[in-house]
Amino acid sequence: MSLRRPCIAATIAVCALAVAGCSDTQSAQPSDVNTTASFASGSSMDKLRASGRIRIGVKFDQPGMGYKKAGSHEPSGFDIEIAKIVAGGLGIQPNKIQWVQTTSQNREKFLESGKVDLVVASYTMNNARRAVVGQAGPYFVTGQQLLVRKDRGISGAKDVKGKKVCAAKGSTSVRAIKNSYQATPVQLATYGQCVAQLRGGSVDAVSTDGAILLGYAAQDPRELEVVGEPIDEAGYGVGYRKGDTGMCNFIDDTLQKAFRNGSWDNALMTTLWKTSGLLPRHPDVMESCTGSGTAS
Repeated sequence: MSLRRPCIAATIAVCALAVAGCSDTQSAQPSDVNTTASFASGSSMDKLRASGRIRIGVKFDQPGMGYKKAGSHEPSGFDIEIAKIVAGGLGIQPNKIQWVQTTSQNREKFLESGKVDLVVASYTMNNARRAVVGQAGPYFVTGQQLLVRKDRGISGAKDVKGKKVCAAKGSTSVRAIKNSYQATPVQLATYGQCVAQLRGGSVDAVSTDGAILLGYAAQDPRELEVVGEPIDEAGYGVGYRKGDTGMCNFIDDTLQKAFRNGSWDNALMTTLWKTSGLLPRHPDVMESCTGSGTAS
């Protein structure tokens, strides 16, 4: 896959400043809704359009990506805005989206069982997942880093060798903790739980995509920070039920339209990247919809 990728180390650093200085009251503008959307009769897109409702699995514990505050009616973040863009392409209003709390461990299960129609949950694209479900995109590219306490003297990969590093069960980060960091992985249900363990001193670091970690660091900048160069690059995709080539093509077309018309930029700038500074470039090539995640 050929992607037009940003320089992750540079843009992540800009994002750290952006998230730390942003206002919680700023929010993305409502996504455009295609009220004249039309799809092949009997397709999953047509059924969703006709119902006027959709169930989308998202994270509730990732600030800046997918986060639901106590007492809030709905989650907020970049993933949430991407989900609204996709739903809008189906002609579905944002207030008709049912937000289903999803974890790294149950994303495939929720799609296979039909509990959700789509998943937009910092869902790294890889062949193992596309053997079970479909993934369209990517709509964002990031890299794995470390979240640490500032008082622990950890500045990068060399400092966590042999130490305890936490990641969510079912995430791709667990393998990287073993192989790239040569650390002992601690697996919990959510990254929010990992961050709580980090604050309490039970683990030495938390590792996942830098974009996710920056949100946690921004909540407690005096105690927490993101360190180390990204050890890899990964694209986030929209999950759908395996074999639905029509849905894959629709999602890819909708994302590419968002790249062109500025709605992707707006979604990022008003959530994860709340700044007027450097904006990471979007991927300009989508994964093939005739690959392992869809019917050929």
